[in-house]
Amino acid sequence: MSDPKDLPQDLIGPSAVRLEVHAGDWREAVRLAGALLSDDGIAGESYTEAMIRVVEEHGPYIVITPGFALAHARPDDSVSRTGMSFVRLAEPVTFGHETNDPVRIVMGMAATGDGAHQSAMANLAGVLADPERRAVLDDTEDPAAVLRALDADLPPVQTPRRTTESPDTARSAVTAGTSAVGGSADAPAAEDGTSATGPTVKSKNLILTVCGNGLGTSLFLKNTAEKVLDAWGWTPYLNVEATDTISAKGKAKDADLIFTSGAIAETLGDVGVPVHVIENFTSTDEIDGALRRLYDV
Repeated sequence: MSDPKDLPQDLIGPSAVRLEVHAGDWREAVRLAGALLSDDGIAGESYTEAMIRVVEEHGPYIVITPGFALAHARPDDSVSRTGMSFVRLAEPVTFGHETNDPVRIVMGMAATGDGAHQSAMANLAGVLADPERRAVLDDTEDPAAVLRALDADLPPVQTPRRTTESPDTARSAVTAGTSAVGGSADAPAAEDGTSATGPTVKSKNLILTVCGNGLGTSLFLKNTAEKVLDAWGWTPYLNVEATDTISAKGKAKDADLIFTSGAIAETLGDVGVPVHVIENFTSTDEIDGALRRLYDV
């Protein structure tokens, strides 16, 4: 049995689920998710408007996997408790995401503190990565079935290929002073200890996952990256930290690389380490491939 708030279902009740509703655009879709948070006594109207401003200011990074957006913002005074809502649209809307649009499912999430929802976010990432449970979320006409899908035990993770090297022995393609936003840090290291972009550097044993607020989508990326590192046997060597854009600029010098969305990568700019764009935040295959290129495994 899970502890309270360990699973997404622990943060959402039947009254916070609506299926086949109509929205004219992404703002209206986010407002629908926010209205459910308000109706359930989780957060007020000001929080809904804050969720919209996040997208207006940082772009559509909340669209974390095809067809799915996680609307959230920093907690304000109207957030009374941690909770979530679920809206499935009758017709999908576009947020402006290059690869994951259009969106049919919008979940709203409010948290009273940075740590109150972390386990639930990790488990939600597992739900979205499971084709059977994702199909339930996409197709069921029964709100109770949505809650059951969110509450199910997580399936075994599809294990990436294990590597026997540690970050200290694998020649890193992380090159000082370059960014992977333009693709410059994706080249593997050469046999002489250099990469196509310059000399390689010793691992700093830290990966940052970054979103606008450090509370929602960055936790999805952190969870997926940790699954890959665990499968490799690299968990003792690398720490993955979820953070926000402002903090990331200060922490980048202490990290090997940054995983984030395209929109947030543009906001970050050149921070002196590779900033690698991930399209599907729940894809272990995509992150596995990125890590192999960046660490020349």
